[in-house]
Amino acid sequence: MTDMNDFQPPLNSQADLSDQVAALRRQTFALLLALIVVSATLTGYLYLQARHARQDIERTTQILQALDKNRAGIQNFVRQLAAYGQKNPDFQQQVLKKYGISITNFPAKK
Repeated sequence: MTDMNDFQPPLNSQADLSDQVAALRRQTFALLLALIVVSATLTGYLYLQARHARQDIERTTQILQALDKNRAGIQNFVRQLAAYGQKNPDFQQQVLKKYGISITNFPAKK
């Protein structure tokens, strides 16, 4: 009977070991190449997303600046709608309630 410590794997020939090392090198090279391709693809995608986000920020900033410039005109228009809604209950029921415009929030301009 043999002990567990006495177990020795069969010796491989030098050619088998060389073949295994060559196969490991090919596999490592293929994995590194795949890693480079995946990394480059991810980098390109993230670059495009960042560029689109910058463009969206620029457009949003322009819209907000235009809104700030026209704020007084917009508030005046909403006041006029509220005043019209006080005189016409059908308009008040359909349009003002649909868009959440309260007559009490915008009293008529003095």
